[in-house]
Amino acid sequence: QVQLVESGGGLVQPGGSLRLSCAGSGYSFSFNVMGWYRQAPGKERELVALIAAGGLTNYADSVKGRFTISRDNAKNTVYLQMNSLKPEDTAVYYCHARVSAVYYWGQGTQVTVSS
Repeated sequence: QVQLVESGGGLVQPGGSLRLSCAGSGYSFSFNVMGWYRQAPGKERELVALIAAGGLTNYADSVKGRFTISRDNAKNTVYLQMNSLKPEDTAVYYCHARVSAVYYWGQGTQVTVSS
């Protein structure tokens, strides 16, 4: 079965940085799309960033210029480098992967930005 395992979340001060990683397994080909969503308390889950197998990326306006998504297709791993973190970035971050119309999700990792 497909599994997505996130790592790298934690507590960081405003202006700090974190790097999230998500390793996919259980699929012999590269996922069509991998990426990150987040959900803050009381809010809907929202797109953070996506990256296709060919390298095309898409970012939420709120993170452009601060976050960078990348992937290693051979390892089915996606990364999210988060710089200049703000308190509004506090959320549970979920790894996402898609194969055709089938979607997979990780369990989520907490990112807390606070002084």
